Amino acid sequence: DEQVEGGTQELTISEIQQKIKEYNAQINNNHYMVNNRDGSFTGFIRVQFQLARPISLPPPRKMSLTQEGQSQVASRQRTSFYLPRDSAKHLHISSQTRAREVIQALLNKFTVVDNPAKFALFERTKRQNQVYLRKMSDDAYPLHLRLCAGPGEEAMSLVLKENETGDINWDAFSFPELCNFLRMLQREEEEHIRQILKRYALARDKIKQAMSDVSM
Repeated sequence: DEQVEGGTQELTISEIQQKIKEYNAQINNNHYMVNNRDGSFTGFIRVQFQLARPISLPPPRKMSLTQEGQSQVASRQRTSFYLPRDSAKHLHISSQTRAREVIQALLNKFTVVDNPAKFALFERTKRQNQVYLRKMSDDAYPLHLRLCAGPGEEAMSLVLKENETGDINWDAFSFPELCNFLRMLQREEEEHIRQILKRYALARDKIKQAMSDVSM
């Protein structure tokens, strides 16, 4: 997927009302968009998850009894797991809901305790058999984008991905979170090194085999 720059078109209230009518006429479920009296509108967005790294969940709550007979919650380390890449969630939001609020709502849906700054919302479009990814700013309005693109997921979809390492504001994380990031980066580095060594070893073997065949 190629990353591109782009923006959201500005619409008047009458243009928004007309687009909502056209949008609702195209869908075959109950995920309608609705106009509000204050000029805003509400509707549904579907966000796909394309996460390469594991997400963290809160530690399970386990009740134990103290010597005085009082109940006490025993805290353990939080758990991590890989979310399937085809996972998706529907959210009912307002036209005034910003991208950063969508990210937080998605994390809350899965009770993810990772810092929201790790993630970014992307607009995924397809033109002439080429797929493009555009990172949305934290202040972008995803529902407005959905309305302008229409309900078709093939033409435009919303994707949650990790921020690129260079785009992350590391000052927003706690010390344990930073330590966890270092461990993940080390594992990724070791895996990349292993794959590169394996590829070059295979190439050397093929070259040596070719040399052996030529000398025979």
